[in-house]
Amino acid sequence: MGLREEKKRATRRHISDVATGLFAVKGFDNVTVAEVAEAAGVSKMTVFNYFPHKEDLFLDRHDDRLRELERVVRERPAGQDVVTALRRYHHELVRQRHPLSGTRPGTVGFLSILRASPALVTRTYEQSREIAAMLADVLTEETGDPVEARLTANLLTAAIDSIYERATGRMLDGDDPDDVHRDQPAVIDRAFDLLQYGLSGAKPPRSTRGSAAGSAG
Repeated sequence: MGLREEKKRATRRHISDVATGLFAVKGFDNVTVAEVAEAAGVSKMTVFNYFPHKEDLFLDRHDDRLRELERVVRERPAGQDVVTALRRYHHELVRQRHPLSGTRPGTVGFLSILRASPALVTRTYEQSREIAAMLADVLTEETGDPVEARLTANLLTAAIDSIYERATGRMLDGDDPDDVHRDQPAVIDRAFDLLQYGLSGAKPPRSTRGSAAGSAG
């Protein structure tokens, strides 16, 4: 990464951190972009250059997640199906206790701000559609079949959303974060098993699930 790109990322992170602090104190809907700009020491236009939607000041990991999901699908080993690639990626998120795993201590504060704002909730739905659209484009390039690619992308996105929602729902219910973290690999396997082996109840090969679970630590 060049120096210019590093500076841009640092500026983006600074603006997002300042905004998140304001949202935590006042609530998302009670803070304006102008207030964020003033507190961050930048212009309002600079804020919008980095964050086209106000909601993305808070949901600031979406662009990185889009890029990572695209990378995982495009760079998976030859012959590996997309379900296996995304299964392994989500196990790795849990192994790292990455914020996108939904199992990190402190997640409840973030979720409380999100759930209190209809605008933020709506933006999460839009972000899911953006993930589905990206996956559909990549899979269409691979298969040449836009109908199958779109259906597959929608199913994959539903699985991704369900995995995260299971963890965050438990966190909001007051479950111990360590218990959620420990149980989450099984949730990941269950979601991707349904995609890979169908709803008929067929059991996946033990070696397939075992290798994925093992990567989660």
